[in-house]
Amino acid sequence: MTGEIAAGGYDYVIVGAGSAGCVLANRLSADPSVTVALLEAGGRDTNPWIHIPAGYYRNILNPDITWQFGSGPEPHLGGRTINWPRGRVLGGTSAINGLLYVRGQSHDFDVWRQLGNAGWSFADVLPYFKRAEGQERGADALHGGDGPLGVSDLHISNPVCEAFIASCRAEGIPLTRDFNGPTQEGVGYYQVTNRRGRRSTTAVAYLHPVKSRANLQVITNAEARGIMLDGSRATGVRVRHGGIEQIVTARREVILSAGAIGSPQLLQVSGIGPVDVLKAAGVAVRHDLPGVGENLQDHYQARLVYEVNARGSLNEVWHSPWLQVKSGLEWVFRRQGMLTFGAGVVGVFTKSAAGVDIPDIQFHFIPLSGEGPGKGLHRFPGVIVSVCQLRPESRGHLRITSPDAAAKPAIVSNYLAAEVDRRILLDAIKLARRIVARPPFAEAIVREHAPGAQHKTDEQLMTFARDLGTTIFHPCGTAKMGRDKMAVVDERLRVHGLTGLRVADASIMPTMTSGNTNAPTIMIGEKAADMILQDARNPAVAA
Repeated sequence: MTGEIAAGGYDYVIVGAGSAGCVLANRLSADPSVTVALLEAGGRDTNPWIHIPAGYYRNILNPDITWQFGSGPEPHLGGRTINWPRGRVLGGTSAINGLLYVRGQSHDFDVWRQLGNAGWSFADVLPYFKRAEGQERGADALHGGDGPLGVSDLHISNPVCEAFIASCRAEGIPLTRDFNGPTQEGVGYYQVTNRRGRRSTTAVAYLHPVKSRANLQVITNAEARGIMLDGSRATGVRVRHGGIEQIVTARREVILSAGAIGSPQLLQVSGIGPVDVLKAAGVAVRHDLPGVGENLQDHYQARLVYEVNARGSLNEVWHSPWLQVKSGLEWVFRRQGMLTFGAGVVGVFTKSAAGVDIPDIQFHFIPLSGEGPGKGLHRFPGVIVSVCQLRPESRGHLRITSPDAAAKPAIVSNYLAAEVDRRILLDAIKLARRIVARPPFAEAIVREHAPGAQHKTDEQLMTFARDLGTTIFHPCGTAKMGRDKMAVVDERLRVHGLTGLRVADASIMPTMTSGNTNAPTIMIGEKAADMILQDARNPAVAA
């Protein structure tokens, strides 16, 4: 599975063993007549906390398995820098994310098609969602039952979660069992990407089952430094591996699956991108492509925190050695309990105001509270109600500042730049307050810890959102698919103006999906693999 770089090269070279890259490695290497190299800058996924779902809270800041990027200074957040961890290990960000399985709304993909991207409507992408999905509840018209990616219910009974659900229903939000069903709207428990209580990363789901294939080579600790070009054709990737720089040759295609940061960064350091950005960084221009690194989008959240007197806050477990041991044993022997939780337990998808056609806000309700990952949990029993706008209009950018691929790029997300983003986030905060003020959840509240009862006016609430809000870790759009002058790839994910080079990850999203982005990224990997294999069989059509 791992080893040295073959001198003769490979048919396909994939950069990044993350949410899409592992999918591509599996599907492309299913053809024994081709050879595939999968390059991963990080190491193997041997850290046991990767495979425990609640390990998210430990691993997201672990520098051994993450890139620690920063977005900022953010001009609309008082110049703050927002931490942006991304996976640097087999499985990529699917190994450190919050595990929530949310596809988005059918509308999201129909918009992609309306933007000129043939083959990307919801009807077009649904078969790929289903092919990926190993749904615990079984297959139906919208779900796959035997796919490699484990998708499971949270098998819990939590009083404070049930009280929050009941208060949402009292506010008029319908109950749902499936945010990926015919309609996304409603309140209910999230499903998570685990199988029998263990995290289902794309490395676990797609890569490890095929590690014995002779035509697949997975090369870890191989940091991509640049794309090799022969005229307008990509011929390979320059990597640092084993302490030296080497060339990994691609006879057919180079496929970038390094994520919404890594893929545009690698394009730019290779001389592919906006001329002014490349020249300012001291990079020779090989191909002028102004959209590389632009169109950056992300979900921004404001987190309301409540001290509660009801049973169910997991803060008490955090501060009790006995309860920690009990929870650990429950996971080891039954694969159940709090260690199976992800970054949200109860979800809400709803409309911010009357007259809105489809849900435009999302809540993550978590039966614990703290100041953020890596900072521990509060001493009091607490819960978090995180709110975000689903389809922000603010756009940011990513730009290299050096020809060195190891240097971090300059990232500015421009959170809350658009007035509509500020308005919808404010409406979401107000809705959250109305919900928690309704029985039965109201009876469980001791106090509002954040923003606090003293924050009453719109201006005060927006100050809270600007000062303490943060990312939900969903960057996308930086190598967008389309036909306009700022598009980077076409509808078959081929980089405009070049041959032998594609991008397949969250960076190709022209607009954000309505929710967590891991499931759509896996779908992109599935669909990209099919298109690559189709084009190989019909090169005249592909051209």
